[in-house]
Amino acid sequence: MRRRSLFMGVPAALAANLAWSKHGRTSTSALIPPTPLSAPSPLRRGSRIRAVNTGAWIDPSTDFSLLFERCAAQGWQLELPRSLHRRWQWFSGTDAERLAELEAAWSDPRVDGIFYTGFGWGSARVLEEGFRFPQRSLWSLGFSDSSSLLLAQWSVGSRGAIHASLAGSDQQWQRTVDLLRGRPVAPLSGKGMGGGVADGPLVITNLTVATHLIGTPWFPVLKGALLILEEVGEAPYRVDRMLTQWRSAGLLRELAGVATGRFSWKEEPEPGDFSMVDILKERLAGLNVPFVIDLPIGHGSPNLALPLGVKARLDGQSGSLMLLP
Repeated sequence: MRRRSLFMGVPAALAANLAWSKHGRTSTSALIPPTPLSAPSPLRRGSRIRAVNTGAWIDPSTDFSLLFERCAAQGWQLELPRSLHRRWQWFSGTDAERLAELEAAWSDPRVDGIFYTGFGWGSARVLEEGFRFPQRSLWSLGFSDSSSLLLAQWSVGSRGAIHASLAGSDQQWQRTVDLLRGRPVAPLSGKGMGGGVADGPLVITNLTVATHLIGTPWFPVLKGALLILEEVGEAPYRVDRMLTQWRSAGLLRELAGVATGRFSWKEEPEPGDFSMVDILKERLAGLNVPFVIDLPIGHGSPNLALPLGVKARLDGQSGSLMLLP
């Protein structure tokens, strides 16, 4: 994933899964899947959403008016704290400051949802700094660098994480609204590469961000999951390296299905190079599970919202991905 991209936007097992101290070590019990909490209540008029930046600093001139207006149209109260524009080195504040902002949002009972506005990198540093999810489910929306927070949330059984952009077309935003309000959404269509049909909980993430969580308590259990990966700015050989690590670590062996969203990069081919599609097929097609490419998610447009942990059906023939009731 590129260093900087454009602005878009606990159960009993928790203690075992997060056997980790600051600058400490993981426990093998992090491999124990938690029992998911109940889903958060659908957002309604009067719901409060707080914007939190756990990644790179945002230019003070960044205009949030469209997002504010879209939330207001739904009757949601969007809180835009001054800390969104704070800066320390590359980040929107020190690790301790960003940790405090995230803890304050998650622990505030008046907050019904969090919009992650950061980009670049830095969210995983907040996890490493000591963030612990409280025993609640909460709507949280983001992608790119904040994929680490979405994965960590699902890894402890907290529901409500949605992989989505805060920008985009009205149609894209409406899909996000429907998910937050508990309404059904249309299936997504990609290109089926075979492997039949399978059901399982969704795990959606940026490949680079997830790769750097391997071996930590914040990497979710993938057994029986439908894994969906997206990436931007990484050449095929680097994608090959990452997927080879996933394969070598055994992380792809017990998936129910696998799919890819947008894998965009500036082509600089050398003689004999694999294309991006070649690498994805070569590394993922032999898993003997449904395999779909080119779903409309990831960096770029459209980036259609998908919820983590929700049961879905992936069809390797038709290329469709649909959420199940």
